[in-house]
Amino acid sequence: MGGFASLGSGSRGNGTLVAIGDAIFLVDCGFNRKQAEQRLARIEMSPGDITAILVSHEHSDHIAGVAGLSHRYAIPVYASHGTLKNSPQDFHCNAFDGDASFEVEGVLINPVRVPHDAREPTQFVLSKGDTKIGVLSDLGSVTPHVVTQFERCTHLLLEANHDRNMLFAGAYPAGLKRRVAADHGHLSNAQARDLLQLLAHKDLHVVIGHVSAQNNSVNLVDEVFAELQDQVASLVVATQNEGFDWIGKKPLTRQISFDKVI
Repeated sequence: MGGFASLGSGSRGNGTLVAIGDAIFLVDCGFNRKQAEQRLARIEMSPGDITAILVSHEHSDHIAGVAGLSHRYAIPVYASHGTLKNSPQDFHCNAFDGDASFEVEGVLINPVRVPHDAREPTQFVLSKGDTKIGVLSDLGSVTPHVVTQFERCTHLLLEANHDRNMLFAGAYPAGLKRRVAADHGHLSNAQARDLLQLLAHKDLHVVIGHVSAQNNSVNLVDEVFAELQDQVASLVVATQNEGFDWIGKKPLTRQISFDKVI
């Protein structure tokens, strides 16, 4: 049995914790080291509990804190070759090919290539035994490959970035609006709902994430996904400031203090 939690989810920073088997993974870290430490402590975790950091792509809201956290606490980092080549940060990295699965601490990690405006962006499915946890936070359109890879998850973080009407009526420059709404941008509420209709089952715990503060609202997300509430085990919305607390099994932690690092 596994579970997941979030340090925060949105355009100002993302970080998702996945506990599976005997390992704890941090998928992305868009917060500086001090912020990451504080956000980890809020959910009774410490950096020393993290087995590895998985990086989905090189955008700052996903990678800004990776170097600082990994250097300070000697946490291994995994990212695609394209992400590593295009990264603005310098950190030691175990590079992988998109869609080439690998194991860490007995957990199967399946990077899934997605349409997004980065060098070699991937999202992740982590599996062990009957547990399958998907993190799907940044993609502009739904492909058959994405649907296939994220089927039968037990836990799923799913992006619902914007309401299309709010986006095009809002204050973003025209070019940025087109970028967000494009096939390599971000999912709208409607696109995310349609994807979840394909993936939903009674044992699936869903968190809706990466909700735009400018072009979306929790009320709109609740309204769009209301019809699917009864088709999944649970459905909640992550926030930028709070993320979400543990859903599923909360891991046992080593509680290593910040000054006792390697």
